[in-house]
Parts: sequence; structure tokens; C-alpha cells
Amino acid sequence: MKNKMFKTLAMLGVSSIMLAGCGDTTTTTSSNVSSDSDTIKIGASFDVTGSYAQYGLSANKGALLAIKEYNEAGGVLGMEISYILEDNKGSQVDAANAFKKLDSQGIVAFIGSDISGTTETIANLAKDSGIPMVSPSATKMEITSIADNIFRACYIDPAQGEILASFAVEELGAKTAAVMINSESDYSVGVAEAFIENFVSAGGEILVEVNYSSSDVDFKSILAPVSNATPDIVVIPDYYETIANIAPQARQLGIDATLLGGDGWDGVTNMTVNSPESVEGSYFINHYTVDDDTPIVQDFIANFEDEYGETPNAFAALGYDAARLIIEAMKEADTTDPAVVTQTLQNIDLECVTGNITFDENRNPQKSAAIIKIIGGENTFYQKINPYSN
Repeated sequence: MKNKMFKTLAMLGVSSIMLAGCGDTTTTTSSNVSSDSDTIKIGASFDVTGSYAQYGLSANKGALLAIKEYNEAGGVLGMEISYILEDNKGSQVDAANAFKKLDSQGIVAFIGSDISGTTETIANLAKDSGIPMVSPSATKMEITSIADNIFRACYIDPAQGEILASFAVEELGAKTAAVMINSESDYSVGVAEAFIENFVSAGGEILVEVNYSSSDVDFKSILAPVSNATPDIVVIPDYYETIANIAPQARQLGIDATLLGGDGWDGVTNMTVNSPESVEGSYFINHYTVDDDTPIVQDFIANFEDEYGETPNAFAALGYDAARLIIEAMKEADTTDPAVVTQTLQNIDLECVTGNITFDENRNPQKSAAIIKIIGGENTFYQKINPYSN
């Protein structure tokens, strides 16, 4: 793959971008296609506006880059790929409407969404449509159990909790922990429950569990029991916006324990620029690292930076992988027939940016995870863990 293969979106060529009048829909189509019969329509829905837009925007950029790669290489099955994006704003209602609109346009596959709540809503609709669906980053365990055509490119919540517990005990030598849980977040609850189970099984002790809600911004009273318990580590499986509130307040209360989190932390260093010391020395799980020197990773990073002028985060990498999984399954199946592509996906073995991906019987990927340590306000690769290795 040539690192300078792609031009900016402003250039005419393989793809053009059209924005709907309402501002919440982006459609990418081939500029030299004369009719729908010449295209393969792949739909996508992310929250490109709303509270979690950083995730959706990144995942969409990754998916779009993959589509451009295939179109520049001649398309798939002799056809260009038409990529149709609908913004779901992080809302389950908007997510349902987005998928229904895409389905009515004749899409043959779907990429999305980026968070578990909207993805679960869409998966229940995709079940009836029968088209293959790959979520880049929805980690809630139950999502892929909805139907045989629902896949994901990321590992599931329990896997994150298990990896965090193993890392805390074996690498950090932690004996005691406090766990902070967003009781309104399936993601937070899922990772926390798995961490607690595995940490205790490994001989660790949970000194305190505290719950909070998504609307909380003042965490001082919630953090008080954590401060009093003086644990070795504090596990906070939530999204970066919340961590950016909790971490500084924890340090203000004198909590000096090591903080640990899941993949939702990706982006936290952008939110804590005024208090970088609050997350200094913290660890979190991520799906890939820019420090991985394998060719597929470095080519992806170079092309993404050339295209967008920024370094891709994990959500961009997962969006890229999700698109490639679908397209490679179509190529291998030699058809866009949803049932055949779904079966091909189930048996795929594909080298991806976030690791070599195969799927288990529940359509969850079996691959490695990266442990990231925050040093000097930057995400630094610490080690790679493969829970599926013998």
C-alpha cells in the first residue's frame, strides 16, 4: 500500500461528499457511477454530533478511508462502493430512524454504531433485515447475541474487565481495589462486574464500590469512600468525558492510587490538558497503538494522517477494520448476498489494524489488546495482552 495514495476529500476523483440540508447526513458515492446497479451500497450510522461525537467522527473517518482504498483499487466485484452515512446523534430514537432510512435505500451491509446503546437499537432492526452488520466499537456483550448477522470488531466488556484484573494483579501487584461504576451505562457496569469477579478470583480484595450517574459532575461526595479506603488501584470503566471530571477531583481529595480504565478512556488526554497530572501514570485498555510497527498498522496511520491531517485513535482503527471485514467477506464470498456474506464473515480470518481477527460462535472477535500508560500527557504503549493465546 502506498502511503501517499490518497488525496484530500476536497479533490475530485474516486469519491465526492454531499451534505444533506439538515446537516446530519453525509453520503459518499462514486463520482463516475451512472446508476445504482453499478454500486454496492454500504450504510453506516454513528453519532457524528452529540455527547460522544469524538467516537463517531473517528470511526466514520476510518470506515471512509477503507472505502476509498477499495474504490481506488478498482472497487469490489467489479463495482464501486457507495458509502451512506446517517448521524444518530447518540440517540436510540435517531439510531432507529437512521437505520430504517438506510435500509429503505437498499444497503447490502451496515457499519455501526460506535456506542452500545445505539448499536443495540440498530441490531434489533438489522435482525429483521438480515443484512450483515459490524459495529466497530460497541462492547456490550449481549449485542451480537441478537442475531446471527450481528458482528463487532472490538472485544466485549467482560474481556476488558478480565484483562484489567489480570494486569492489575500480575503486572501492577495490586492487592486492593476501589471500583467506580456508572450505573446508567451498560458499558461501565459490564466492565466493572467482570473486573470484580476476576480480581477477587485472583486473590484481590474490593475495598469499596461506588455508583454514580451519567449526569453527575461533582464527584467529591462519591469519591469520599474511595479516599477513605486507600486502595492500591481505582478502576473507572467509563468514557473519557466522565474521566476528565473524576480524575482531577480524585487527586484534589488526595487519592493517589493508580487509575485504570477501559477503551472508553481513549481521548482522555485531550480532555485533561489543563490537569494532565490527574491521569499521569494511569493505564487503560485499547484496541491498537500507534507504536505497533507491523506494516498494516503503519500504512494505516500514514494514510490516515495524509488524508485527515491527524493521528488516528483506536475508534478510527476500529472503523477501518469494520469496513474491511465486510468488504473482504464480500470479496471472499464473490457476492453481496447478505446470507452468504454473513456466513463468510463468521469464518473469516483477516489481518487487521487492531489485530488478526477471527470470530467465535457469538461473532465476537478473538484478538489481542494493548495496554496504554499515560506519560507526560501522552498515550504510551506499555504492553500487548492476548487473552486467547495458550
